[in-house]
Amino acid sequence: MTLSVLITDFLKYLELERNASQLTIRNYDHYLKRFLEFTHSTHSTDAQGRTEQGRSTTSSGQAGDINPKDIDLGLVRKYRLFLSRWTDPKTGKNLKRITQNYFMIALRAFLRYLAGRNITTLSAEKIELGQGDPKPLKVLDETQLKSLLEAPDSSSKDGMRDRAILETLFSTGLRVSELANLNCDTINLQRREFGIVGKGGKERVVFLSDGACLWIEKYLQLRKDTFKPLFIRFQGKVDPANSGESMRLTPRSIERIVEKYVKALGFSVKVTPHTLRHSFATDLLINGADIRSVQEMLGHANISTTQIYTKFQRILG
Repeated sequence: MTLSVLITDFLKYLELERNASQLTIRNYDHYLKRFLEFTHSTHSTDAQGRTEQGRSTTSSGQAGDINPKDIDLGLVRKYRLFLSRWTDPKTGKNLKRITQNYFMIALRAFLRYLAGRNITTLSAEKIELGQGDPKPLKVLDETQLKSLLEAPDSSSKDGMRDRAILETLFSTGLRVSELANLNCDTINLQRREFGIVGKGGKERVVFLSDGACLWIEKYLQLRKDTFKPLFIRFQGKVDPANSGESMRLTPRSIERIVEKYVKALGFSVKVTPHTLRHSFATDLLINGADIRSVQEMLGHANISTTQIYTKFQRILG
């Protein structure tokens, strides 16, 4: 089978077997299409039906489409050079090193998939990522965090909801998409916990702080509806259809809520819901939590993802 066919199969595998999000699938599709375009240009056929590398056109009839066994370290090195020199035709900008690594990570995941199907190709472990300056981890200090949590006007419905959102984000370390998907009937305020299915279909139990429970309870007491979503909009037309699903705040709406208070406070750094997730993780480590517990609370599949916080912990400690 040729590369283009196998990439299509890989994307289906991500959706059906790995339960990957549509955003993840779109990203992998984008990254692997770039690799496919590169191989087509590198191995384009001449008038005799042979490639510039001396290979024949494939049985698929698509000039330049190669077989997985044709992927070797030489081709990967050329691809990395291609990414390094690539320029956006609209902006004239080159790819950042971290973005180049995203392309290579996608290729590595694809090669692992091929190996799992016993298809002969380059070992994924032979692909190294380029070295680059790590992106600084943004967290809020105690003063900034207190200011942000207290910024909403709790005398209004919007303000009460926003306070509950901010408290929950910091109390749980939820991803913004996970927060947006919460329903009223999933939250157990007596036990101060709830179950969630996070990224990649990974299940975990999430615990609420006293403060988060207090503000969620106050917010729900103001609600006179029976809508299913936990965090809803109060502007616009009320739509009770499908248990009020159209009233649910979207991840982007929640991001805008955080941005509004950050702007009003005049913070010098950009703060997003993910900043509160970072702050949650570092706060746990600074107060003695072990790395495996933090990994579980954040819903990370790999411990290496969680270990970025240990470096920040050493700086603060």
